Amino acid sequence: MKHIVIDLEMNPVNRDNRSVRRVLSDEVIEFGAVKLNEKFEQEDEFQCYVRPLYGKIKKHITQLTGITDEKVADGEDFTVVFPKFIEWVGDSKNKIYSWSMSDIKQLKNECRLKLKDFDTAKLDECWIDLQKEFDDRLGLTNSLGLKHALGAMDRNFEGTAHTALADAANTAAILTLMQDEKKFRQTMQPVLDLLRPKEDLSSSIGDLCPELLELGRELGN
Repeated sequence: MKHIVIDLEMNPVNRDNRSVRRVLSDEVIEFGAVKLNEKFEQEDEFQCYVRPLYGKIKKHITQLTGITDEKVADGEDFTVVFPKFIEWVGDSKNKIYSWSMSDIKQLKNECRLKLKDFDTAKLDECWIDLQKEFDDRLGLTNSLGLKHALGAMDRNFEGTAHTALADAANTAAILTLMQDEKKFRQTMQPVLDLLRPKEDLSSSIGDLCPELLELGRELGN
């Protein structure tokens, strides 16, 4: 069994396409994924830009992701890229992980519009919400963003945020850490302590990892 960690970047469907927007509010414009072996060691990666069918890349999406119309101009459309991704994933028993369930919802909606013959139930069978597993492991009631989860691990984000492959690789680092329960608990102990605050603890945690102070404020809201 392999472990696939995926991230998608998306672009809003143009408002002129009202009939499409009833089914699909965004289109995938980039796939990024890493494949881990049984020992949770990275052995392969998948990255591909996707040419959207319903509108040009929005300015705020370019600012967020760095993806431009020029980058996707030579890309293939979703009906070609998604089957390539499924072939790359391989065995249907492989597990697929994402940070929250937004990516699987996007793929299922886009398949319903563009790849009606694809059985989206296959995705439900192998998909895992790593964000929820991370939150549940720590007993968090408020979900953490990827950046804050990495900060809680005292780990810097590697690469450029909001690029699909970098987001997938950083998510995979969290997945790998979670396989060693003892190491995970030791690494995340400052967060566990933060959930049970003690006198003057915030300053020591702040010295250890400034991200945790921001996390603490969010948990308190």
